Amino acid sequence: MVRRPVAWVVAVVLFAEALGFAAVNWLLGEVVHRQRMSLAGLDSNMMSTSSKIAGVVFGLYLALCALVALLVAVRGRRPAGFGRGLLVSAAVVHALLGAFAWGLVGWAAFLFMIVVLALIVLLLMTYDPQAEPRDGASAGGPQGGGPAPAAPPAEPTAP
Repeated sequence: MVRRPVAWVVAVVLFAEALGFAAVNWLLGEVVHRQRMSLAGLDSNMMSTSSKIAGVVFGLYLALCALVALLVAVRGRRPAGFGRGLLVSAAVVHALLGAFAWGLVGWAAFLFMIVVLALIVLLLMTYDPQAEPRDGASAGGPQGGGPAPAAPPAEPTAP
């Protein structure tokens, strides 16, 4: 099916995005540090350090989202609990970044953010909880992996 390849693609894209985001923020922090730029009297060392910290923290967040997608791809099961919430938050972040990118950077960045958003939403929506076997039941049975049918009720005996 299409579920596992989508999960692999999401994992690869999010890992690449995590590395790219961290690298760009680190580079911007170095530029601010070396040029001794200041914004409204703020300390350039503080701006440089905060840019680097923000890049690393957001990069780790995206890497954690990519790890959840990687686990989905390897296990073949839908994300649940914390992982699902993390992927939903990543989808919201990409929607917001896409909106900001349209106005600040241009349509290409907007398109990239929307494609990543679509991949994350596709990953979240393709794993249907009703289609998965429950309680260790095998999916090879004639009923499609559902529980075994119950025995008919016994007839009441006369007293």
